[in-house]
This record gives sequence, C-alpha cells and structure tokens, in this order.
Amino acid sequence: MFYDTTSNSHGLPHDPFKAIVSPRPIGWIGTRSAEGALNLAPYSFFNAISDRPKLVMFSSSGYKDSVRNIEATGEFTASFASRDLAAAINKTSIPAPHGESEFEIAGLTPVDGALVGAPFVGEAYAALECRMTEMFQPKDLDGALSDNYVVIGQVVGIHIREDAIRDGRFDMATVKPLARLGYMDYCDGGDVFQMTRPTR
Repeated sequence: MFYDTTSNSHGLPHDPFKAIVSPRPIGWIGTRSAEGALNLAPYSFFNAISDRPKLVMFSSSGYKDSVRNIEATGEFTASFASRDLAAAINKTSIPAPHGESEFEIAGLTPVDGALVGAPFVGEAYAALECRMTEMFQPKDLDGALSDNYVVIGQVVGIHIREDAIRDGRFDMATVKPLARLGYMDYCDGGDVFQMTRPTR
C-alpha cells in the first residue's frame, strides 16, 4: 500500500506512522519549576543525537509543564525508563494539574541532581543530568510552526546504579529498556544480540 500523508488517506483504523518509526526510547523527563514544583513526564519522541558533546533531545506535543520549566530554568533530567518501572512510567503520563508532582502520584523518589537543580527518579537504573542548549518549534514544508517543542540538552552528569553494571558494561539484559511502539504497544530491549560492524 501507499498513502499521501497530506491527505492521510491510509484507510486503516489508526495512522501507522508511529508504529513504523519504532521502537522509540522513552525520555522520562524530570524538571523543577522556577517556583520549586517538581514535574516528571514520559516522552516517546526522545533520543541521543550526539556523543561529542553528549546531546539528547525530546519533543513535546504542545507547551507542557516540562517545556515551561526548562524554558525557565534551562535544566532537566532524563531518567532511564525500564520494563520494571513501566506501570510507574505510565502513571506519570497523567495530565496532572500544573504544580502537582507526578513523582508523588506514581510513588517515586525524587533525587536532586548533582550538577543541575532538576530531580531524577531514584528508582531508575540510570539518569542523565542535562542543561538546555536549544529549544524551538519545528516547521513544516510551508514554513508553518508545528505545535511541537523540541528541547535539546547537553548531558553534564550521568548516574548509574551499581546493579545495572555487569562486566564493566551497562547491562541491557538486566535493565530491560522500555520502548514505545505504535498504538498502545510497548516492548523491552532485554533480548540482546550482538553484531560486529564490517570493516569494508
């Protein structure tokens, strides 16, 4: 099949776009407002985009508390989303009133960053401390701004739990990273295999 995305004439019960671009890691973004309120929210438009310097990005559909807080403070964390915390991650997606802490709603422990003022999830296997480098609304082909806000941050500190390290590596079989598929589907990355990159 083929469909033109300008008309969205796929004829299916649901748009398959996000199912095709999958699995997508989940950015579990922790922020603190200028007034000190804690916020935690999962974003499936999330990824690492550079290793030197270490940069991550997430995209928010709409101007949500995460974006508002980062715009005010310039700081955020990204806690590692794992299969064992899936229920808690889902709870933090609730549209909570402004100023209400999703850490509290999900029964999670907020831990202050060592280098940033934003909190991360104490129960997470790992967390990235980030400082914003860019925030913008991407444009479509006609130059119109989308309703999405892209946040790029440089990773300035990394926390890793000791039980997540095996043979000197952050062990995927142990941490089972949670990923978003299309629709209401998720998967974990605990079923690991290796391939060596060819030299020519």
